[in-house]
Amino acid sequence: MNSFKFHTPTDSSVQGRAILNQVQDSYGFVPNLFAYMAEAPVTVEAYLSLTQLLDKLSLTPQQSQIVLLAISQENGCGFCIAAHHAIGKRKGVPEQTASEMIAGREISDLKTRALVRFAHQMVEKRGWLDEQDLSDFFAAGFEQKHVFEIILIAAIKTLSNYSNHLTRPEINPELMAMLKPGK
Repeated sequence: MNSFKFHTPTDSSVQGRAILNQVQDSYGFVPNLFAYMAEAPVTVEAYLSLTQLLDKLSLTPQQSQIVLLAISQENGCGFCIAAHHAIGKRKGVPEQTASEMIAGREISDLKTRALVRFAHQMVEKRGWLDEQDLSDFFAAGFEQKHVFEIILIAAIKTLSNYSNHLTRPEINPELMAMLKPGK
């Protein structure tokens, strides 16, 4: 049973209320993850700050979402898998790619397959990648800077995936609605 407090803007601390209102303004709703993380408002602030950096990566927005989804998969975080499937759809991740990833099928696009494999390896090996892992990644057209960008994404996902593992939030209906055809 989840004993963590689920915060709302009306029953949170002053700092929690401020950050949840900021989330509401940014997303149009408060993802349940943040309602739990608001117990320590600085964690929500950190997550939001780190995710803003995604816009500055040399990875495309689609590639960033694919890595976010891949790491969430590797960490077994159902909430984040649903969230990044939905957000990825909005950012232009092909549905075929997302479906292949979620189903555990081989990804048809070779460069995307290499990206997903590398993201999985980064988490599975906790950064202890060998020369072959790096060589395969670079052979797919990626560069050294992409390695560090994936480490940043792994840091973001550590914060949200671990928080979700502990709090077990329900997936927001707003996220589920984003996955419906035509949305």
